[in-house]
Amino acid sequence: MENSSPPITGICTFGRYPLATDLKTLKGTIGVLGIPYDMGVGFLSGTRLGPRRIREASTQYGRGERGYYDPDKKTVLLNQSNQIVDCGDAEIVTGDQEASFANIEKGVRNIIDQGLIPAVMGGDHSVSIPVARALSGFDDLAVIQIDAHLDWSKTNLPGKITNGCPMRAMSEMGHFSHMVQIGLRGMGSSLEADFQEALDYGSLLLTAKEARTMGIERVLEKIPSSKHYYVTIDIDAYDITLAPGTGSPMPGGLDFDTMSRLLEGIAGKGEVVAFDLVEVAPQYDPAGITPRIAALTMLQFMGFILKEKEISTNKENQE
Repeated sequence: MENSSPPITGICTFGRYPLATDLKTLKGTIGVLGIPYDMGVGFLSGTRLGPRRIREASTQYGRGERGYYDPDKKTVLLNQSNQIVDCGDAEIVTGDQEASFANIEKGVRNIIDQGLIPAVMGGDHSVSIPVARALSGFDDLAVIQIDAHLDWSKTNLPGKITNGCPMRAMSEMGHFSHMVQIGLRGMGSSLEADFQEALDYGSLLLTAKEARTMGIERVLEKIPSSKHYYVTIDIDAYDITLAPGTGSPMPGGLDFDTMSRLLEGIAGKGEVVAFDLVEVAPQYDPAGITPRIAALTMLQFMGFILKEKEISTNKENQE
């Protein structure tokens, strides 16, 4: 049923989609999960505020069952009835990283067990580690990171996993067949040796400049074919002018059109089984640009994923 009330009214759910109160009885295709966590940050904290602000920004774009017409794609997106639900937030235990990670992994697994695609909002980038752990049941699984930073550092805080090491952690998990890292640039915490280790592991590294020079079509051709894809998006993949509200913003990043075409292409390469968007720290962006572009990025990617599922279903029905 169409929700005709103003966006500012009602419970603040992602995109004004229905709120799920029991993860054991989920229905739909995509389950949104917030992770208000930033214990992995070593410098500028505040990403724990990201999920709430992204939800708030997303309410303006809630279109219900009618979806929206994209004049560039010349198609209607997000018009599938009751396909997206907001699953609330994972339980975070203040000061306890291990317990928090266990709760995050459990939440993601619950969504997967009900047959839905987890769409996760961070939180700092270390939350992608328990998200990735929860994907161990998928075969032929590739991870695509879109990020300004390599995130291959060895943890430099005693007894703590940081937001600078999730990709190294994923390389050690064993259930990823391929890894692609797009958007790299500027000053980061990773050393030259870290880049070499990533290459030795077999990761495909593409800087933001390389992506712009070769074009998105060529970038998509370079991404290895896999049956399943997990996409992890750091908001700092965007240029600093588009996403200033993050802990490590960098100039020279991607623009919205480039990101949109990249995500559309990924959705068409194989089955996206999970994605996350992390590192939104809204307090560093008083104008609210960053949570807004985060919400739009997630909504567009969901639209592309659902459209590909619709196309696939139609083909199966015709056979």
